[in-house]
Amino acid sequence: MAVFAAAVALVMLGKVEAGYVLFVYPPYRVEASMLFFAVALVGAFALAYALLRLLAHALGLPSYVQAWRARRRREHAHAALSAALQAYYEGRYARAEKEASSAFESGPSPALAALLAARAAHQMRDFARRDGWLERADAAGERMRAACLVTRAELALEDRDFSAARDALRSLHGAGPKQIATTRMLLRAERGAGAWDEVLRLATQLGKRDAIAPALAEEYKVQATIELLARSASDAGTFEQRWRALEARDRTQPRVAAAGARHATSLGRAMLAREIVEKGLEAEWTPQLVSLYGELPGDMPEDTRHSEARQRIERAEQWLLERSRDPQLLATLGRLCVQAELWGKARSFLEASLSFEETRSAHLDLARLSEKLGQGSDAQRHFRRAAEIA
Repeated sequence: MAVFAAAVALVMLGKVEAGYVLFVYPPYRVEASMLFFAVALVGAFALAYALLRLLAHALGLPSYVQAWRARRRREHAHAALSAALQAYYEGRYARAEKEASSAFESGPSPALAALLAARAAHQMRDFARRDGWLERADAAGERMRAACLVTRAELALEDRDFSAARDALRSLHGAGPKQIATTRMLLRAERGAGAWDEVLRLATQLGKRDAIAPALAEEYKVQATIELLARSASDAGTFEQRWRALEARDRTQPRVAAAGARHATSLGRAMLAREIVEKGLEAEWTPQLVSLYGELPGDMPEDTRHSEARQRIERAEQWLLERSRDPQLLATLGRLCVQAELWGKARSFLEASLSFEETRSAHLDLARLSEKLGQGSDAQRHFRRAAEIA
């Protein structure tokens, strides 16, 4: 309707408009109506515009084709990277590496493709190709440095190469902010490498930030503390200094207290061992600590041994008022009485312990006591019973 209306308007204008246009170029003379001239001018402009656009398009065709090909390459690279990720998570590592290689060659993120290919090669245990892909990822420069270091650390942890993982993560933390995820990885690496001072520090740090489960943080701290005590157990002074440096709460943890008591006993520090066990039992009554209370250093002078044993007997008898049916406490009292050469009390306590719970250690203690007292038949009977329980 618009076209028809325009045509009618054009015809009506042609009837009303009497103007004309005259072109003179001797010996030629051209005359045309104003309306025809206007229409012809508009048509000529449209034709010229179309020709110019066609010429511009023809001249820009090489760059257009080049851009189209680049766009196609990017689309193929994105598809290849997506296929590589899917294949990797499906466990098809050979295909994942192949697709990642294709994305590396033509994609906009070659470093990411290289890291994915490195992970796929690592899963196939092809470490030479893995290292080659990691080197290509490193070539991306500073922008991908963090991703490369984290990948190296993760792969090293999977191989239990804790030193390499620790070096990569320390480099990462030294160059930027410390992330919780990488700090957890560093905790694993330090633990595997036996850097127990760092394990203790990192476990405490992550525990305060609720970055790991409280029970796991506590386990790491206990393990690190026990290992650090073991490292200082070659010298009595160094051990006692480290022990005193622990927080009071840590010193009463049952496993830490047990380790401390063992080391103090082996170093000849009977009073320190007694103090450790007594404070540990005040915090939490555990059979392991009760048993350790009956152990004395093997190289103590006889009079010192008797004195130390009697002090422990007095304290243990106070506990016995509240725990008269504790077989472990009764057995410990029996061993302490043996150390103090109180033979009758030793037999009574050991037999009382067996009446509540028959254990191999109590039978062995009674067998040795019977041998000391020259009661061979009793000794043989207890030795046989201990062997049957074992």
